[in-house]
Amino acid sequence: QVQLVESGGGLVQAGGSLRLSCAASGGTFSSNTMGWFRQAPGKEREFVGTIIRSSSTTYYADSVKGRFTISRDNAKNTLYLQMNNLKPEDTAVYYCAAGTTTLLYTLPRKYNIWGQGTQVTVSS
Repeated sequence: QVQLVESGGGLVQAGGSLRLSCAASGGTFSSNTMGWFRQAPGKEREFVGTIIRSSSTTYYADSVKGRFTISRDNAKNTLYLQMNNLKPEDTAVYYCAAGTTTLLYTLPRKYNIWGQGTQVTVSS
């Protein structure tokens, strides 16, 4: 079974950039749809973006479209989230997740494997 470990979070000023990584071990990384979610204090976990297995098509939440980019390197079993022009409202714990879904990919329940999360804090 795939295990996921996120890294790359930190503190950045508004307008800055960060790149998150999600290293996968075990299982078959390339056969999974991989998603990024985030959760701010007191809020529900929300969809950020996903890259669909086999097709590598990407989808993004409207709030991050044009600023965030998801990519995957199957040779390195690693998922990335490049975040540019960060805003204070992007502050949250970011999670990567794996699943076999190709539909309803915005729903956390469609992903059965989760990383531990990495904190992203954007100061104004």
